[in-house]
Amino acid sequence: MDSIIQLSALSKSFGSQDVLNNITLHIPKGHIYGLLGPSGSGKTTLIKLMIGLETPTSGTVSFKGNELKASDLYPTIGYMAQSDALYDELTAKENLSFMASLYGLKKAERKGQIEKVMNTVDLLEHLNKPVHQYSGGMKRRLSLAIALLHDPEVLFLDEPTVGIDPVLRKEIWDSFHRLKEEGRTLIITTHVMDEAERCDQLGLLQHGEIISSDTPAGIKDAYGVSSIEDVFLKNGGVSIEN
Repeated sequence: MDSIIQLSALSKSFGSQDVLNNITLHIPKGHIYGLLGPSGSGKTTLIKLMIGLETPTSGTVSFKGNELKASDLYPTIGYMAQSDALYDELTAKENLSFMASLYGLKKAERKGQIEKVMNTVDLLEHLNKPVHQYSGGMKRRLSLAIALLHDPEVLFLDEPTVGIDPVLRKEIWDSFHRLKEEGRTLIITTHVMDEAERCDQLGLLQHGEIISSDTPAGIKDAYGVSSIEDVFLKNGGVSIEN
């Protein structure tokens, strides 16, 4: 199985605080890889290290077999942060057009690409609506559309469904699986248990360390438990959201 991202003995400290410790991971190409862990376990820091927004204290990050260079990586990835970075006074179309210009999309292709990504997140009929009229869930989907604008090969999605109701969360995950079927790789952080089962592979993060990395079924079999939550409990951690 080809790995698109490799982390080798990766550690990160902020001053005297150790946030991540000796993490080694191989993320397969064309899979949905979930980083699951309680709040404060280091998920966001790990994502930032993978995309070059943070520098490791020690260890390496490789992309397609080569040591990470942010300038080479950015044209091929989409990043959706925990907080929506949107201009509320503008319409969705204006937000997307502005971001398309930053991505360097030619004017001739912008209209078609904007409509394509808004259709992917089921917001096309709201394209000309000001963002301040969007619900929280609609804003999260618009942020996903922006991350998809330049047709990235890899998507890094940091808790993309936070604050979204269960019905809409299912619709968004259906979108994730469609994107995977198109050949994309998705790395998704979450602290919600029922999302874990929807990933092809999981990295369980606790106290800054990866305690297991496998398929959801493989992890449960290895620990002899019936739920991913029980894996955390077996390792002396707290339960996380169902």
